[in-house]
Amino acid sequence: MAREFVLRRRVQFHETDAAGIVHFSWFYRYMEEAEHALWREAGIRIHPPDTDIGWPRIAASFDFHRALRFEDEFDVRLTVAGMTTKTIRYSCVLDKDGETIATGSMTIACVTRKPTMRAIEIPADVRAKLQP
Repeated sequence: MAREFVLRRRVQFHETDAAGIVHFSWFYRYMEEAEHALWREAGIRIHPPDTDIGWPRIAASFDFHRALRFEDEFDVRLTVAGMTTKTIRYSCVLDKDGETIATGSMTIACVTRKPTMRAIEIPADVRAKLQP
């Protein structure tokens, strides 16, 4: 069974464009906000203090189906869809009142940042807590 997290959100005014519709760039922020909440719920942190590990995004996409507008309430449903030894892939669905607003995905890589950035294996504790 896939690990899933649902984040309830309300559109803020500054997230909208001149037409009152959420700007596409915010969908990526919503997905990342749900990702960080998923990690916290699992009892881990994506960026603890004094860590040499990073999680750069290596792929991200969205397909947009409906508009979100100022003060709309919606859910961000994030699922750990896959994991390799060095990457985690999420799938994301934003919905409002049972209607799909957008579908997306994001892949992150586990890297060490010192002395230079390079891919490493996902730590065992992270793998165990996020395993799909």
